[in-house]
Amino acid sequence: MHVLTIGVDPDLVDFTAIPRLDAALVRTTGAAVRAELAREGHEVTRCVIDLGETADQVLTRALTGGEFDCVVIGAGVRVVPEHLPLFERVINLVHRLAPGAAICFNTEPGDTVAAVRRGLASRASW
Repeated sequence: MHVLTIGVDPDLVDFTAIPRLDAALVRTTGAAVRAELAREGHEVTRCVIDLGETADQVLTRALTGGEFDCVVIGAGVRVVPEHLPLFERVINLVHRLAPGAAICFNTEPGDTVAAVRRGLASRASW
């Protein structure tokens, strides 16, 4: 299965809304998660976006670069209230460019594998 993970560059996130995290933890845990998903046989593509207009271009390039079975939208995109317009753009791009992919969400990098498993399980029932 091919999984796309979408997250805001951790250096750009104000972790006030998610105080249990910081940029270093996001990077470390993200690498471990990608390794675990690869061990489970998934091909993982990572898409790191900024908070500006180039986010749409970077995400569009990632979404058109392959067929995805599952797309994980990270907490940094969704949880920070100021990121709501970005979150809406991300959802709409995923919906338009990867209509066959399950969309799932994590609450932090450490539960991404569980989110992917849920997403792929729900996709299997379509």
